[in-house]
Amino acid sequence: MTTAPACTQCMMENTYPDAENYVCADCGHEWPMAAAPDSDDSGEAVVKDSNGNVLADGDAVVLIKDLKVKGSSTTLKMGTKVKSIRLVGGDHEVDCKMDAGSFMLKACFLKKV
Repeated sequence: MTTAPACTQCMMENTYPDAENYVCADCGHEWPMAAAPDSDDSGEAVVKDSNGNVLADGDAVVLIKDLKVKGSSTTLKMGTKVKSIRLVGGDHEVDCKMDAGSFMLKACFLKKV
């Protein structure tokens, strides 16, 4: 069984192949199957923010929406600035420290400052 990759726009995993494209059932975004994932010359995946800007270690970012912290009553508020991010592999690409603690965030909820 082959699995379709997560949507390149909304990052949801509810995708399916359709002819020569992948289609996201959640947002309707379509992209070609032949397109290779974004990567730089070193072969590592490129992490982009919600506007498509490439993120790097040490960048400052801002949250673009309120995020509830799973397993806690804490909410990270929209507009909160996060300094000195660290890029990591996996589902959540950004590791950061804030006043409320250390968090792993998805890049689609961040905007580069």
